[in-house]
Amino acid sequence: MSGLDKPLAWLHGENKTPRPSTGARIQTGPLLRRLQCGERIEMPHSRPMPIVGPGCLELRIQDGDLIWRVIYWVDPDAVIICDVFAKKTRATPRSVIESCRRRLTAYDAIASGKR
Repeated sequence: MSGLDKPLAWLHGENKTPRPSTGARIQTGPLLRRLQCGERIEMPHSRPMPIVGPGCLELRIQDGDLIWRVIYWVDPDAVIICDVFAKKTRATPRSVIESCRRRLTAYDAIASGKR
């Protein structure tokens, strides 16, 4: 990582869903790395998630029958990872949306105090 790359900041604890396969993790790593280097990722790998908040996006990782989602936001200082979960239906679960909103609000309160 160079001095210009953004660190990843994880806003949640342990992932309680089943762990992504090795293949899914191999797909996710380079996408996160591209985000750290300042690249904007488009469909089919990433899409906006305005229901979570302005500027929020989700990475979409196919893993056999599951589709993993990584909800993220790119802050000037870091790539903020709000949640990682296996999506089983078309709609994002309300609980995921609410927890991501709470996490981003808390992050923003702390980050604005440092600026």
